[in-house]
Amino acid sequence: MPTSDPFVFDDLSLDHIRFHVRDIDTTLSWLTGGYGLAVRAVSRPGTGPGDEAGARSVEVGANGITLVLTEAVTDDHPAAQYVERHGDGVADIAMRVPDATAAHAAAVARGARSVAAPTRTGDVVTASVGGFGDVVHTFVERPGGAGGPAVPGMRPVPRAVGAMENSLRSVDHFAVCVNPGDIDGTVEFYRNVFDFELTFTEKLQIGSQAMTTKVVESRSGDVTLTLIEPDITQDRGHINEFLDDHGCAGVQHIAFSTDDIVATVAELRRRGVAFMGTPDAYYRTLSDRVVPTRYTVEELHGEEVLVDEDHGGQLYQIFAKSVHPKNTIFLELIERMGARTFGSGNITALYEAAERQRGAAGAASGTSGTESRAA
Repeated sequence: MPTSDPFVFDDLSLDHIRFHVRDIDTTLSWLTGGYGLAVRAVSRPGTGPGDEAGARSVEVGANGITLVLTEAVTDDHPAAQYVERHGDGVADIAMRVPDATAAHAAAVARGARSVAAPTRTGDVVTASVGGFGDVVHTFVERPGGAGGPAVPGMRPVPRAVGAMENSLRSVDHFAVCVNPGDIDGTVEFYRNVFDFELTFTEKLQIGSQAMTTKVVESRSGDVTLTLIEPDITQDRGHINEFLDDHGCAGVQHIAFSTDDIVATVAELRRRGVAFMGTPDAYYRTLSDRVVPTRYTVEELHGEEVLVDEDHGGQLYQIFAKSVHPKNTIFLELIERMGARTFGSGNITALYEAAERQRGAAGAASGTSGTESRAA
């Protein structure tokens, strides 16, 4: 049992997400051109603090969303090694804490692997520990809630005149694929090390495929990991393919919240974002399962938005197509109208949407692929 400060992670929140990428300009085009994220800060190659000395980084974001894109400029930089093993992906889910030194000590005492000891750069203190797969968690201490770049030493970029207001609000959750047999150990790791709570468990059987989902959430409710484990006694699906292509457990997708999903999806389509399709039959039978409260069935159908509900209310979501060669990272949009859990209808829709994309990719390349379809 943990013997360190039992309250050290009570105020833990999401600080930023670090992507390691092969080509930073390509990734910038995806996030700024498609999703309208604004460039907030930059570092010049070889001039940043710490591991930034061998890399070029750009911070982009909107409202409560902060992403740091890092491209290695030397072969021995961690970003180069990450991309060689996995391709582009999430390398660091950085979490803000009141005391980074205490958080690092507590996490290590509770069984986490130390990646970087506490370091002060100006007023900001950072320290890192290992998480799942090759993803690390950097604790970030910002005195007085100080703003500025996510990574100390980066140069802020003034807001461009006429920059668009962005309807993407925050990170709702991370979907994490874990290897078969690892989900319970991963849950216990986050409960014991970071004081996360297990908030949802479900086993889904979809045709000849099956998976287990368990959701762990920080005490603050600000960091949520949806852990997904494939059932190897059933047919292989896109979770298995992610694990094969990524090479280990990792972030499959990130969900961004929005206050008006129909308008947001319409705008992102205009900007060139492609979304996973939903068959017409889903909407023909929708009212038999859920009666949407904010949007009409016709509005949802028009933008191919999914809807589900739980005891707290409804949620609306849609999944963007992956733009990466290995299809190992994509984005989701979600709007919550009281719902706090992840209903089976939405999880099934995610799985089936990804299976449709996998089947289409297989058909285009002349290979076989199992394609599941909604009702």
